[in-house]
Amino acid sequence: MDEPNEITGDPRPGESDRTSGLTLETCYRHPNVRTGVHCTRCGRPICTDCMVEAPIGYQCPNCAGQARSGGRRASIVVRRGGTVTAARALLVANIAMFVVEAAIGANAFQGPGIRTLFDLGALQPIAIAQGHQYWRLFTAMFLHAGLLHLVLNMYGLYLFGFLIEDTFGTPAFLGIYFVSGFLASVATYAFGSPNAIAVGASGAIFGLLGAWVAYNYRRRGTAMGSANLRTAALIVGLNLVLGFSIAGIDNLAHIGGLVTGVITGFAAEGLSYKRISRAVAIGVFLALVVAGVALTVWRTSELTRGIPFGL
Repeated sequence: MDEPNEITGDPRPGESDRTSGLTLETCYRHPNVRTGVHCTRCGRPICTDCMVEAPIGYQCPNCAGQARSGGRRASIVVRRGGTVTAARALLVANIAMFVVEAAIGANAFQGPGIRTLFDLGALQPIAIAQGHQYWRLFTAMFLHAGLLHLVLNMYGLYLFGFLIEDTFGTPAFLGIYFVSGFLASVATYAFGSPNAIAVGASGAIFGLLGAWVAYNYRRRGTAMGSANLRTAALIVGLNLVLGFSIAGIDNLAHIGGLVTGVITGFAAEGLSYKRISRAVAIGVFLALVVAGVALTVWRTSELTRGIPFGL
Protein backbone atom coordinates (compact mmCIF):
# COMPACT_ATOMS: atom_id res chain seq x y z
CA MET A 1 0.00 0.00 0.00
CA ASP A 2 1.35 3.47 -0.92
CA GLU A 3 2.35 5.66 2.00
CA PRO A 4 0.92 9.22 1.99
CA ASN A 5 3.19 12.19 1.42
CA GLU A 6 3.44 14.29 4.58
CA ILE A 7 2.55 17.54 2.82
CA THR A 8 0.11 16.66 0.05
CA GLY A 9 -1.25 13.26 1.05
CA ASP A 10 -0.45 12.05 -2.45
CA PRO A 11 1.36 8.79 -3.07
CA ARG A 12 5.10 8.80 -2.66
CA PRO A 13 6.70 10.65 -5.64
CA GLY A 14 7.29 8.49 -8.69
CA GLU A 15 4.90 5.74 -7.61
CA SER A 16 1.47 5.00 -9.07
CA ASP A 17 -1.90 5.43 -7.41
CA ARG A 18 -4.76 3.00 -7.91
CA THR A 19 -8.20 4.56 -8.15
CA SER A 20 -11.31 2.58 -9.11
CA GLY A 21 -9.15 -0.17 -10.58
CA LEU A 22 -7.16 2.23 -12.84
CA THR A 23 -3.44 2.86 -12.56
CA LEU A 24 -2.48 6.54 -12.69
CA GLU A 25 1.24 7.15 -13.07
CA THR A 26 3.16 10.27 -12.19
CA CYS A 27 5.44 12.26 -14.47
CA TYR A 28 9.05 11.15 -14.02
CA ARG A 29 10.17 14.79 -14.03
CA HIS A 30 7.30 16.12 -11.90
CA PRO A 31 6.52 13.33 -9.39
CA ASN A 32 3.42 15.05 -7.96
CA VAL A 33 1.69 15.37 -11.33
CA ARG A 34 -0.39 12.40 -12.47
CA THR A 35 -0.57 11.48 -16.14
CA GLY A 36 -1.57 8.79 -18.57
CA VAL A 37 0.75 9.94 -21.38
CA HIS A 38 4.06 8.22 -22.15
CA CYS A 39 7.08 9.32 -24.17
CA THR A 40 6.92 7.48 -27.49
CA ARG A 41 10.69 6.99 -27.43
CA CYS A 42 11.63 5.89 -23.90
CA GLY A 43 8.15 4.95 -22.66
CA ARG A 44 8.35 6.93 -19.41
CA PRO A 45 5.27 8.82 -18.16
CA ILE A 46 5.24 12.58 -18.87
CA CYS A 47 2.89 15.42 -17.96
CA THR A 48 1.60 18.19 -20.24
CA ASP A 49 4.47 20.50 -19.25
CA CYS A 50 7.01 17.90 -20.42
CA MET A 51 5.31 16.85 -23.66
CA VAL A 52 7.35 17.74 -26.75
CA GLU A 53 5.51 17.13 -30.01
CA ALA A 54 7.12 14.42 -32.13
CA PRO A 55 6.31 12.96 -35.58
CA ILE A 56 4.31 10.31 -33.73
CA GLY A 57 2.85 11.26 -30.34
CA TYR A 58 4.97 13.12 -27.78
CA GLN A 59 8.48 12.75 -26.39
CA CYS A 60 9.95 13.79 -23.08
CA PRO A 61 12.43 16.72 -23.06
CA ASN A 62 15.40 14.34 -22.62
CA CYS A 63 14.56 12.23 -25.67
CA ALA A 64 13.65 15.29 -27.72
CA GLY A 65 16.98 16.89 -26.82
CA GLN A 66 18.90 13.73 -27.73
CA ALA A 67 17.08 13.60 -31.05
CA ARG A 68 18.07 17.16 -31.87
CA SER A 69 21.70 16.75 -30.79
CA GLY A 70 21.99 13.29 -32.32
CA GLY A 71 21.13 14.46 -35.81
CA ARG A 72 17.42 13.63 -36.01
CA ARG A 73 15.76 15.40 -38.88
CA ALA A 74 19.21 15.50 -40.43
CA SER A 75 19.17 17.24 -43.76
CA ILE A 76 21.44 18.59 -46.43
CA VAL A 77 21.31 22.35 -46.80
CA VAL A 78 21.07 23.48 -50.41
CA ARG A 79 20.79 26.83 -52.14
CA ARG A 80 17.90 29.23 -51.54
CA GLY A 81 17.58 27.94 -47.98
CA GLY A 82 15.88 24.68 -48.96
CA THR A 83 16.52 21.26 -47.50
CA VAL A 84 16.79 17.87 -49.14
CA THR A 85 16.25 14.92 -46.82
CA ALA A 86 17.45 11.47 -47.78
CA ALA A 87 13.84 10.27 -48.09
CA ARG A 88 13.02 13.08 -50.49
CA ALA A 89 16.17 12.38 -52.50
CA LEU A 90 15.13 8.73 -52.87
CA LEU A 91 11.67 9.81 -54.03
CA VAL A 92 13.21 12.06 -56.66
CA ALA A 93 15.67 9.36 -57.79
CA ASN A 94 12.91 6.78 -58.28
CA ILE A 95 10.66 9.20 -60.15
CA ALA A 96 13.55 10.41 -62.32
CA MET A 97 14.41 6.83 -63.21
CA PHE A 98 10.80 6.21 -64.21
CA VAL A 99 10.96 9.24 -66.50
CA VAL A 100 13.94 7.57 -68.20
CA GLU A 101 11.91 4.37 -68.51
CA ALA A 102 9.00 6.30 -70.04
CA ALA A 103 11.31 8.04 -72.50
CA ILE A 104 12.73 4.71 -73.68
CA GLY A 105 9.69 2.46 -73.36
CA ALA A 106 6.60 2.52 -75.56
CA ASN A 107 3.93 2.66 -72.84
CA ALA A 108 4.84 4.03 -69.41
CA PHE A 109 1.37 3.41 -67.96
CA GLN A 110 1.45 -0.33 -68.67
CA GLY A 111 5.19 -0.60 -68.29
CA PRO A 112 8.22 0.09 -70.48
CA GLY A 113 8.57 -3.55 -71.48
CA ILE A 114 10.70 -6.42 -70.23
CA ARG A 115 13.57 -5.70 -72.63
CA THR A 116 13.78 -2.07 -71.53
CA LEU A 117 13.72 -3.03 -67.85
CA PHE A 118 16.44 -5.62 -68.43
CA ASP A 119 18.64 -3.14 -70.28
CA LEU A 120 18.21 -0.60 -67.47
CA GLY A 121 19.24 -3.06 -64.75
CA ALA A 122 16.33 -5.29 -63.72
CA LEU A 123 17.10 -8.25 -61.49
CA GLN A 124 17.48 -11.37 -63.65
CA PRO A 125 19.08 -14.40 -61.94
CA ILE A 126 20.55 -16.03 -65.06
CA ALA A 127 22.17 -12.76 -66.15
CA ILE A 128 23.54 -12.20 -62.65
CA ALA A 129 24.97 -15.70 -62.35
CA GLN A 130 26.38 -16.19 -65.83
CA GLY A 131 27.48 -12.61 -66.43
CA HIS A 132 28.36 -11.81 -62.81
CA GLN A 133 26.13 -8.73 -63.08
CA TYR A 134 25.71 -8.33 -59.33
CA TRP A 135 24.93 -4.63 -59.67
CA ARG A 136 21.43 -5.71 -60.70
CA LEU A 137 20.74 -6.50 -57.04
CA PHE A 138 20.83 -2.73 -56.44
CA THR A 139 19.69 -1.13 -59.70
CA ALA A 140 16.45 -3.12 -59.63
CA MET A 141 15.43 -1.07 -56.56
CA PHE A 142 15.08 2.05 -58.72
CA LEU A 143 13.04 0.54 -61.56
CA HIS A 144 9.27 0.06 -61.79
CA ALA A 145 7.07 -1.94 -64.11
CA GLY A 146 4.48 0.79 -64.71
CA LEU A 147 2.95 3.98 -63.36
CA LEU A 148 0.69 2.21 -60.83
CA HIS A 149 3.67 0.22 -59.54
CA LEU A 150 5.64 3.45 -59.09
CA VAL A 151 2.76 5.31 -57.40
CA LEU A 152 2.12 2.55 -54.87
CA ASN A 153 5.79 2.22 -53.94
CA MET A 154 6.38 5.97 -53.74
CA TYR A 155 3.32 6.35 -51.53
CA GLY A 156 4.83 3.75 -49.19
CA LEU A 157 8.19 5.55 -49.27
CA TYR A 158 6.42 8.84 -48.52
CA LEU A 159 4.55 7.34 -45.56
CA PHE A 160 7.49 5.56 -43.93
CA GLY A 161 10.57 7.24 -45.39
CA PHE A 162 10.27 10.59 -43.65
CA LEU A 163 8.98 8.88 -40.50
CA ILE A 164 11.92 6.48 -40.21
CA GLU A 165 14.49 9.13 -41.12
CA ASP A 166 13.12 11.47 -38.46
CA THR A 167 12.96 8.70 -35.86
CA PHE A 168 16.32 6.98 -36.42
CA GLY A 169 18.35 9.69 -38.13
CA THR A 170 19.61 9.89 -41.71
CA PRO A 171 22.58 7.46 -41.50
CA ALA A 172 20.47 4.72 -39.90
CA PHE A 173 17.61 5.39 -42.31
CA LEU A 174 19.89 4.95 -45.33
CA GLY A 175 21.39 1.82 -43.79
CA ILE A 176 17.96 0.30 -43.15
CA TYR A 177 16.75 1.20 -46.64
CA PHE A 178 19.69 -0.11 -48.67
CA VAL A 179 20.51 -3.17 -46.56
CA SER A 180 16.83 -4.18 -46.62
CA GLY A 181 16.65 -3.54 -50.36
CA PHE A 182 19.79 -5.59 -50.93
CA LEU A 183 18.55 -8.54 -48.84
CA ALA A 184 15.17 -8.32 -50.57
CA SER A 185 16.90 -8.66 -53.94
CA VAL A 186 19.03 -11.50 -52.60
CA ALA A 187 15.91 -13.34 -51.42
CA THR A 188 14.46 -13.14 -54.93
CA TYR A 189 17.77 -14.15 -56.51
CA ALA A 190 18.45 -17.02 -54.13
CA PHE A 191 15.00 -18.57 -53.83
CA GLY A 192 13.00 -17.30 -56.81
CA SER A 193 12.66 -18.48 -60.37
CA PRO A 194 15.92 -18.25 -62.35
CA ASN A 195 13.96 -16.89 -65.31
CA ALA A 196 12.24 -14.06 -63.43
CA ILE A 197 12.54 -10.36 -64.16
CA ALA A 198 12.17 -8.39 -60.91
CA VAL A 199 12.02 -4.63 -60.30
CA GLY A 200 10.74 -2.27 -57.63
CA ALA A 201 11.57 -0.47 -54.40
CA SER A 202 9.04 -2.46 -52.37
CA GLY A 203 11.66 -4.66 -50.67
CA ALA A 204 13.45 -1.61 -49.28
CA ILE A 205 10.13 -0.01 -48.30
CA PHE A 206 9.12 -3.19 -46.47
CA GLY A 207 12.43 -2.80 -44.64
CA LEU A 208 11.31 0.64 -43.43
CA LEU A 209 8.02 -0.89 -42.34
CA GLY A 210 9.92 -3.60 -40.47
CA ALA A 211 11.99 -0.96 -38.65
CA TRP A 212 8.76 0.80 -37.69
CA VAL A 213 7.43 -2.50 -36.32
CA ALA A 214 10.59 -2.92 -34.23
CA TYR A 215 10.37 0.66 -32.94
CA ASN A 216 6.74 0.33 -31.84
CA TYR A 217 7.14 -3.20 -30.49
CA ARG A 218 9.44 -1.66 -27.89
CA ARG A 219 6.62 0.74 -27.00
CA ARG A 220 3.72 -1.69 -27.16
CA GLY A 221 2.89 -0.86 -23.55
CA THR A 222 1.93 2.70 -24.53
CA ALA A 223 -1.32 3.61 -26.25
CA MET A 224 0.46 5.17 -29.21
CA GLY A 225 2.94 2.32 -29.61
CA SER A 226 0.20 -0.29 -29.41
CA ALA A 227 -1.92 1.53 -32.02
CA ASN A 228 1.06 1.95 -34.37
CA LEU A 229 1.95 -1.73 -33.98
CA ARG A 230 -1.58 -2.83 -34.84
CA THR A 231 -1.62 -0.58 -37.90
CA ALA A 232 1.76 -1.89 -39.06
CA ALA A 233 0.63 -5.50 -38.55
CA LEU A 234 -2.49 -4.79 -40.61
CA ILE A 235 -0.41 -3.33 -43.45
CA VAL A 236 1.98 -6.28 -43.41
CA GLY A 237 -0.84 -8.83 -43.33
CA LEU A 238 -2.79 -7.15 -46.11
CA ASN A 239 0.24 -6.93 -48.39
CA LEU A 240 1.22 -10.55 -47.81
CA VAL A 241 -2.33 -11.74 -48.53
CA LEU A 242 -2.39 -9.70 -51.73
CA GLY A 243 1.05 -10.98 -52.63
CA PHE A 244 0.00 -14.61 -52.38
CA SER A 245 -3.30 -13.91 -54.16
CA ILE A 246 -2.15 -11.85 -57.14
CA ALA A 247 0.29 -13.18 -59.70
CA GLY A 248 3.39 -11.12 -60.40
CA ILE A 249 3.96 -9.80 -56.86
CA ASP A 250 7.38 -10.66 -55.44
CA ASN A 251 6.59 -11.90 -51.93
CA LEU A 252 10.14 -13.17 -51.48
CA ALA A 253 11.44 -9.60 -51.74
CA HIS A 254 8.73 -8.32 -49.39
CA ILE A 255 9.49 -10.93 -46.73
CA GLY A 256 13.25 -10.53 -47.11
CA GLY A 257 13.01 -6.75 -46.77
CA LEU A 258 10.58 -6.94 -43.83
CA VAL A 259 12.72 -9.35 -41.78
CA THR A 260 15.85 -7.32 -42.49
CA GLY A 261 14.05 -4.13 -41.50
CA VAL A 262 12.98 -5.58 -38.14
CA ILE A 263 16.56 -6.67 -37.36
CA THR A 264 18.16 -3.40 -38.45
CA GLY A 265 15.46 -1.42 -36.64
CA PHE A 266 16.28 -3.10 -33.34
CA ALA A 267 20.01 -2.70 -33.98
CA ALA A 268 19.75 0.98 -34.92
CA GLU A 269 17.94 1.91 -31.73
CA GLY A 270 19.70 -0.33 -29.24
CA LEU A 271 18.60 -2.98 -26.77
CA SER A 272 15.72 -2.38 -24.38
CA TYR A 273 15.93 1.41 -24.79
CA LYS A 274 19.63 1.29 -23.81
CA ARG A 275 21.87 2.63 -26.52
CA ILE A 276 24.37 0.09 -27.73
CA SER A 277 27.69 1.19 -29.12
CA ARG A 278 27.72 2.39 -32.70
CA ALA A 279 30.28 -0.30 -33.51
CA VAL A 280 27.87 -3.06 -32.41
CA ALA A 281 25.02 -1.56 -34.45
CA ILE A 282 27.24 -1.25 -37.52
CA GLY A 283 28.37 -4.82 -36.93
CA VAL A 284 24.77 -6.05 -37.16
CA PHE A 285 24.28 -4.20 -40.46
CA LEU A 286 27.54 -5.63 -41.84
CA ALA A 287 26.65 -9.15 -40.70
CA LEU A 288 23.40 -8.94 -42.69
CA VAL A 289 25.31 -7.77 -45.76
CA VAL A 290 27.77 -10.65 -45.36
CA ALA A 291 24.85 -13.08 -45.08
CA GLY A 292 23.43 -11.61 -48.30
CA VAL A 293 26.76 -11.99 -50.06
CA ALA A 294 27.04 -15.60 -48.88
CA LEU A 295 23.56 -16.40 -50.24
CA THR A 296 24.47 -14.72 -53.51
CA VAL A 297 27.65 -16.78 -53.86
CA TRP A 298 25.75 -19.99 -53.09
CA ARG A 299 23.00 -19.21 -55.61
CA THR A 300 25.52 -18.28 -58.29
CA SER A 301 27.26 -21.60 -57.76
CA GLU A 302 23.94 -23.44 -58.08
CA LEU A 303 22.94 -21.65 -61.27
CA THR A 304 26.32 -22.00 -62.96
CA ARG A 305 26.11 -25.75 -62.27
CA GLY A 306 22.73 -25.81 -63.99
CA ILE A 307 20.53 -26.35 -60.96
CA PRO A 308 17.31 -24.36 -61.67
CA PHE A 309 16.09 -24.15 -58.07
CA GLY A 310 13.28 -21.67 -57.61
CA LEU A 311 9.56 -21.04 -57.75
